[in-house]
Amino acid sequence: MADAASRLVSVAERLLGAPWPVRIKAWDGSQAGPPNAPALVLRNRRALRRVLFKPGEVGLARAWVAGDLELEGDLYVALEAVAELIGDRGHDAGGVLSALRDPAVRRAVRELVRLAGPPLPPAPPPEEVRRSRHLHTRRSDKQAISHHYDVGNDFYELVLGPSMVYSCAYWQEGGTLESAQRDKLELVCAKLGLREGRRLLDVGCGWGSMALHAAREHGVHVVGVTISEEQAAYARERVAAEGLTDRVEIRVQDYRDVADGPYDAISSIGMAEHVGAENYLEYARDLYALLCPGGRLLNHQIGRRPLQDESSYQLNGFIDAYVFPDGELAPIGTTVTQLERAGFEVRDVEALREHYALTLRQWVANLEAQWDRAVRLVGPGRARVWRLYMAASALAFERNDIGVNQVLAVRTPEAGTSGLPLRPRTWHGGK
Repeated sequence: MADAASRLVSVAERLLGAPWPVRIKAWDGSQAGPPNAPALVLRNRRALRRVLFKPGEVGLARAWVAGDLELEGDLYVALEAVAELIGDRGHDAGGVLSALRDPAVRRAVRELVRLAGPPLPPAPPPEEVRRSRHLHTRRSDKQAISHHYDVGNDFYELVLGPSMVYSCAYWQEGGTLESAQRDKLELVCAKLGLREGRRLLDVGCGWGSMALHAAREHGVHVVGVTISEEQAAYARERVAAEGLTDRVEIRVQDYRDVADGPYDAISSIGMAEHVGAENYLEYARDLYALLCPGGRLLNHQIGRRPLQDESSYQLNGFIDAYVFPDGELAPIGTTVTQLERAGFEVRDVEALREHYALTLRQWVANLEAQWDRAVRLVGPGRARVWRLYMAASALAFERNDIGVNQVLAVRTPEAGTSGLPLRPRTWHGGK
């Protein structure tokens, strides 16, 4: 009888109707597939059972997070190959069903099931969030945010670096992660027209980097809100250390509960993805109501490509289960439409897709450079989640599967005076 790796490759190629693109290293020491390609290492039969019981992205993710499956070779090349397998061809149910009509293929699949061992599905790794409904209530949103952000500030320091900015940086030739994050914060401040004495609301303030930059560099008074207890504690310590407690207030508060407007400006950086499609108009209206006439909103948000049938949109299984529970992406056109419905005048949209790919690759490099410490801080499963999520996301941005956009919107007064310059790109130094 053929070894495990050869049997796996044989069955996979029959099902796919195409050559298997990566090397397989099986638990019995056998290898098969292209010799110079990255390798999928199945450390035990349980890895195969995970994929058989949950075919596609989630099954592979469970095997990866649990340590049953490894990738050898260039991580990005391996992920590209796996993404192709579970992409269009992997979702071609008709093609798979057609292959299964072949008696030889059916025999091979039965052999694969026997090869996987006991016919019981392995329990999901403990890092997986199991929720049956996506409610976007205050309680469920707080639980989702806590799952993602309350894993330890030391871990985020390791990944993000000293800036502690967990969103797309703004890169220039020869820049570093720190300089690129500083430039992004300054770009936001410039678009919002911040200056001495103005009042800024930073929605989803994270670890306080935007609030600190705006207060320190532009003399504004800032209220930062987050529903993560760990983020708020960390941000308050930073504010106190910089002597800015008279200008920056950090609250543990849902943005829907902020009632002390009006503000001159609102920054929402990497927060709107958590709102949920059914709540987005309410989100936009709430922020509109908190601005004074002429006040500006800078909405920095990841977006996806539009679908021919938007009702068919589904949450990414891996991201929803392990990274951002209930996180939803919308096309940029939908975001702009909802802001306009809320009363905003949208004045500028800037796409930063390539910038986020560069940022994520730097975060992955930071994590890999301090891998042993990361595992000590959050455990091997959580560290694996973040490595896979950030590397796969970098590739998704590079492929234009997803993007990220800064939308500048104004609560324009009835008189129609927006307060913006005639050439809105002046915040880029005229470039």
